[in-house]
Amino acid sequence: MNTEQIRRLGWRMTVKIMAWTIGTAAGLALAIGIASGPAVAKSGRPIAGVASYYSKDYRGRTASGQRYDPNKFTCAHRSLPFGTRLRVTDAKTQRSVQVTVNDRGPFVKGRVLDLSFAAAKALNMPGRGLIRVTAAVQ
Repeated sequence: MNTEQIRRLGWRMTVKIMAWTIGTAAGLALAIGIASGPAVAKSGRPIAGVASYYSKDYRGRTASGQRYDPNKFTCAHRSLPFGTRLRVTDAKTQRSVQVTVNDRGPFVKGRVLDLSFAAAKALNMPGRGLIRVTAAVQ
């Protein structure tokens, strides 16, 4: 605002307008920060349950649009934002891997994650099938 506009509106009205503008900008900044993907995921509880894995022969696209690569450390989760990084730990052996969410699923009751073949291999899953895991957002 220039000085002529301030004189026309009066000092009190100008202060109200500026306060509203600053409040609105701060509210939008807060809303954008809260709604950003991984920030929301970090506030959640640790993930625990049964994990499965993709076959090494699977070929196709993930829900994020990426081509599935069995050699990358990725996973599927029902609701975490794409790009969220998780530390997944095998409850039995305490081995852990870091994976990135790039797909949706699993859609089988009782399962919490579908791991890529590379992540499953690092956890020594292929010989055991399903495993009990815990996962935390990194």
